[in-house]
Amino acid sequence: MKNIFRFKQFSVDQAGCGMKINTDGVLLGALAGGGNPGRVLDIGAGTGVISMMLAQRFPHARIDAVEIDRSAAEASRKNFAASAFAGRLQLIAGSFQEYALQSDLIRYDLMVSNPPFFLNSLKNPDEQKKLARHAEQGFFEELVSFGQQHLSDEGEFWLILPPEAALETRALAEPAGLHLIRSIAVKSFADDEPHREVLVFSKQQKNISADLLVIYESPKVYTEAYKSLLRDFLIIF
Repeated sequence: MKNIFRFKQFSVDQAGCGMKINTDGVLLGALAGGGNPGRVLDIGAGTGVISMMLAQRFPHARIDAVEIDRSAAEASRKNFAASAFAGRLQLIAGSFQEYALQSDLIRYDLMVSNPPFFLNSLKNPDEQKKLARHAEQGFFEELVSFGQQHLSDEGEFWLILPPEAALETRALAEPAGLHLIRSIAVKSFADDEPHREVLVFSKQQKNISADLLVIYESPKVYTEAYKSLLRDFLIIF
């Protein structure tokens, strides 16, 4: 039972999988998108948390989830099947690069990714953690290019990244035809420097909005903004 993380409308079994639920994933699942997207793609789905949160938020959306790690993909597949959203969720085992080669050119109204993010750093010897946390040379160029090819004309591509990776991704996106339309700086405490940044890209040029999300009001006390964002999902709220 200790491997099962319970949300209000679904549960996530993490047994046998090195990729655990983290704040980045639940933030992206709660923040990403708006309106009524018809086709959604989750790149690097892990155990399926973001996909299921999006399925809960957008009841008419069909969601494809790509995951390269075999154990995480299997966990995601099982979690999808056990959820109330099973008929709208599809797990694709493999990398997004492989998916691009084997699929028709599907265009998505919403694309999300909580990708590996350590750049030019010492790699973790644990293979699962390496896949989850480390980006190979050229990874972000390929991710941006994939996003540009598979995003619908009015679609949005949402990513959550540490500041260093966010800076690199910003620099790559514009030449590739993706325009930054929103950024959300994420801080643990109000006086901290941001430790994550949510970036939103579109094929359309729009005025850029910049927002801030603070997680903690004080140690172990969440801000009202954070609780409001996750109240529909987490049992603790």
